[in-house]
Amino acid sequence: MAASEFPDLPRFPAGFELAEALTVAAQQLHDTSTPHSTMRAAVRLAVHILPGAEHAGISVMERTQQRRTVAWTDEVVRSAESGHPGREQDRYWEGLWTAPVLRVEDSEADDAGTVLSELGLRSALSLRLRADRRRLTVLTAYARKPRAFDEAGVRIGRLFTAHVSLALDSATVREQLTEAMRTRDLIGQATGILMERMDMDAAEAFESLVKASQRENVKLRDLARRIVDAHNTT
Repeated sequence: MAASEFPDLPRFPAGFELAEALTVAAQQLHDTSTPHSTMRAAVRLAVHILPGAEHAGISVMERTQQRRTVAWTDEVVRSAESGHPGREQDRYWEGLWTAPVLRVEDSEADDAGTVLSELGLRSALSLRLRADRRRLTVLTAYARKPRAFDEAGVRIGRLFTAHVSLALDSATVREQLTEAMRTRDLIGQATGILMERMDMDAAEAFESLVKASQRENVKLRDLARRIVDAHNTT
């Protein structure tokens, strides 16, 4: 990831004012339009904000031990985070259910870091972005040298991920509101079509739509879309 991709974001620590850099990063994060684009921006920014970071990824972990990588700077990250139940690095990831921050200081000396070592990654720093009873969202930075992430780096990482979490929550709310408005308009169109076809008032048409949704075990939004699409093709 070339530094020229972020010309207005100086790299730590040379000529760096942390507050200013975090402000620039926060602006770039909040300019994203969806949760996915927020996470993609976050991993790109992480290698510039976090001292020592060379690669970064965001993964979602389930209580069922399933894990998927949802944003990454390169294929090395996807290889590092590939989940296979029973592999030794799973003990590392499981620790994030009880600790907000975890570090691998030297993968060649850590039994849980064998996969990292094989990829030439000696250090890792994982920071929780979101957590509930069933799911964790985690940002992890990687480096090719051992002990790349010291306590100062951890503090900067936590500041950065606080900004990422806020931006992610904001993007999620915007996406949900946008989807709710689209759904409302779609259901309104479907209700109008039923009113016209079946000589119903608005309440009767909406009730008919709800009953059909329950009877067919189809989401109301999807049923409404089906009715609107069929009407538009006739």
